[in-house]
Amino acid sequence: MTKEELSKVYGGAISGTILSGVIKAFTIALELGRSLGTALRRIKTKTVCQ
Repeated sequence: MTKEELSKVYGGAISGTILSGVIKAFTIALELGRSLGTALRRIKTKTVCQ
């Protein structure tokens, strides 16, 4: 491609790396919420593995 053609190319605002990072952050937040919810439930019901 020439420099002129390259300057007219647009798009690709969301790259695979960015999308992967967002999905990973969402997964971590979900796991953190599950762990926190489980801990709160165990504290509330006073059930602990022995």
